Amino acid sequence: MILNGSAQSIFAVAAFIAILLWQMSKIGRRPKDYPPGPPTLPLLGNLHQIPDQKRHLQFEKWAREYGPVFSLMLGTKAMIVLNSDQAIKDLVDKRGAIYSSRPDAYIAQDILSGGLRVLFMPNSPTGVWKMVRKFLHQILSVSAARTYVPYQDLENKAMLLGVLENPNNFIEHLRRYTASLTTQMTFGFRTTSIEDPRFKQAFDVSYNINLLTIYTNSAMLDLLPILRELPDFLLPIRREGKKIHQNERDLFRNYYLNTKQALKNGTAKPCVCKDLVQMQVKEGFTDDLAAYISGSILQAGSETTASILVGFVQAMVIWPEVARAAQEELDRVCEDRFPDLNDVPNLPYIRACAKETLRWMPGFFLGIPHAVTKDDTYLGYRIPQGATVILNVWGVHMDPERHPNPRRFEPMRYINDDQSSIDAANNPDVSKRDHFVFGAGRRRCQGMHIADRSIYLAISRLLWAFDFKRAVNPKTQQEIVPDMDDLADGMMSLPHPFQANIVPRNAHKAQCIRDEWAEISKLLDGEAQWKEVPKGLKWNDEQAQTDDTH
Repeated sequence: MILNGSAQSIFAVAAFIAILLWQMSKIGRRPKDYPPGPPTLPLLGNLHQIPDQKRHLQFEKWAREYGPVFSLMLGTKAMIVLNSDQAIKDLVDKRGAIYSSRPDAYIAQDILSGGLRVLFMPNSPTGVWKMVRKFLHQILSVSAARTYVPYQDLENKAMLLGVLENPNNFIEHLRRYTASLTTQMTFGFRTTSIEDPRFKQAFDVSYNINLLTIYTNSAMLDLLPILRELPDFLLPIRREGKKIHQNERDLFRNYYLNTKQALKNGTAKPCVCKDLVQMQVKEGFTDDLAAYISGSILQAGSETTASILVGFVQAMVIWPEVARAAQEELDRVCEDRFPDLNDVPNLPYIRACAKETLRWMPGFFLGIPHAVTKDDTYLGYRIPQGATVILNVWGVHMDPERHPNPRRFEPMRYINDDQSSIDAANNPDVSKRDHFVFGAGRRRCQGMHIADRSIYLAISRLLWAFDFKRAVNPKTQQEIVPDMDDLADGMMSLPHPFQANIVPRNAHKAQCIRDEWAEISKLLDGEAQWKEVPKGLKWNDEQAQTDDTH
């Protein structure tokens, strides 16, 4: 039978619609050779099952149900979630050549960062990320980081004085401690007060970025790129993101250019920007990129460490027996003097407390997403090119097979573990790795040994100097036990503010804090900035190590 022109047109339209419906019916479905995962719905896949809050708990539940690797279908895109130490080692560490990129992040990278934020920068053929990674490897190496130990010692003593004089604001003192350490390392100036407008501006920017990147609209713009064509008045998230980016860029440029000028004048203190300026001359990149490289170091080194230390204080309030055990060791080894980095080998329980803090409150519960750049297979499953790869840090840390009774803060898990974070990350036996706070593979944090020192100094000296008691409800006279599951949501999580009664252990220790600050403050000028940084300090906290050369 020969169809006339009208009938042919109708048949063609019907065939097109049938093909389109067939293609659309596959959207959201999980291909049979993908890793297992929760049931999907047409078009949506698993989008409807990902909660807006406490995502880490849902991901942990799926990990227990589906095993070391599961997949989620987000419309047309796949998300592969790694839930075991071995899966992370096998893929992200051993196959780093194809697992070191980042997924498309329109709001986080293109809008909020102008494509310049190192954290979200893809491993592109242009080689910008590789150049930055090589630079960070040089300036944050174990040997280079020793330059900054005097900064850590100074800021730690300033933090102790703050807690002594105003214990109710302990969270602010911890934030200032890590922020000032990082501004010194990066730009050469101290953040002397939580009210410093530069600190407040940087914190506000980071807070707004954290909020904006977890909005559902942010994810939808990655899953359905056609939505990016909408005008700004229909995309308030983009309009707001542009404003935040402008503020952040101006802030970072101001920091960087001021330090750059101080270096020319010979007035700058030792800092990362000294090396960054030299690299800029050699490589010829813009001030904006230089500003974002330095700004990324500032953000990575400040709030992450602070959130971990806030978790430590909460753990001491919940489990006072841990604090007492740590204080017994400190009193035996250090007696009436401040503990310092030379004491690390003789304080195994304090080292174990630091490791347990990193396990118990890892900050980035679901890591920073990776992307796979080539088709791959693992455990018989296909991992497609372009898939987002999630490191389920929370799931690994809370795995009862790996860590019995995982929600309990128990330093004895690590009492015989004398590895640094770098040692553990490089250990060929991944079951011996203590934690995954600093990521894995080629994207892992290059300054983890700096964070190790900052956390160790804070934990050892806070426990040496203070008792961490529970606040008392004035009406019921009952002790207030912080809720360890009351966590702020976001890309980085930390405990919501909680009450604690922090008091000096005795008058001698309180006076020691004042005396130590009085002595070290002689090195500061009238604006509480360094007159001259001490040189030639050597520490015994870690043996000579070979840096990662992935």
